[in-house]
Amino acid sequence: MTAEMDDAYANSAHIEGAEKYVAAWKRDAEAFRAAAKNEMIFPYGRGKRERYDLFLPEGSSTVNPPKGLFVFIHGGYWMDFDKSFWSHLGAGAMAHGWAAAFPSYDLCPDKSITGIACQIAAAITDVASRVEGPIVISGHSAGGHLAARMVCENSPLSTEVRERIQLAVGISGIYDLAPLMFTKMNETLGIDKKEVIAESPARLAPMAGVKFVAWVGGDERPEFLRQTRELAQTWSGTKTFFVEEAGKHHFDIIDGLCDPESRLVLTALGL
Repeated sequence: MTAEMDDAYANSAHIEGAEKYVAAWKRDAEAFRAAAKNEMIFPYGRGKRERYDLFLPEGSSTVNPPKGLFVFIHGGYWMDFDKSFWSHLGAGAMAHGWAAAFPSYDLCPDKSITGIACQIAAAITDVASRVEGPIVISGHSAGGHLAARMVCENSPLSTEVRERIQLAVGISGIYDLAPLMFTKMNETLGIDKKEVIAESPARLAPMAGVKFVAWVGGDERPEFLRQTRELAQTWSGTKTFFVEEAGKHHFDIIDGLCDPESRLVLTALGL
């Protein structure tokens, strides 16, 4: 059972040239930051990883503020990466006049998934105090889980921040933690039955009135397609939409965030 479940979540093993994507993310993010004119780094806590990058769109000022705040939460199975790999994914939103924020968070096993969700809420709360207007929360893979968790009925976000959320989009997310209990990863993640119930969006009710887009690639591993459909079905009857993007797999599904005219960016910003 463990070997079968390990394979179900093993994206790299099923994507040709997987290692090249990680190198490209790092390269493109570094180039984006080097060219950025309005990059700032802020702490949202005392921990070394409790930081976020904030990019303001070109031409923004006190008299011409950003149209809103776009937040991207990175993946890596809550065990890998940080904010420095993803800066370029703010290009699409920034071209439309939105500020873009990229938080880092502590990784398992140093922090539980429950603790990470609280860190993300703290990061969003802090950046929301610096950027006015509507908020769009996005996330990829484990970040998709965290984006969905922010818009659950028992969200760790304050009422004030919740009311500003225009939309959340989970990109190839993990919405039910239960299957991960049967993977080798759980030696690091430490998920138990209590956390499955408390932190699985597919087992929780969505925030009233929130719009959520469950986005997934057509060439994803079957488990990611299943999890995304399951959340969309569980949250059906609310403003939840399922999108399967043909020809995309787990690593190139996020590319659309770089393109201001992509369907992903236009959907995320409500355009």
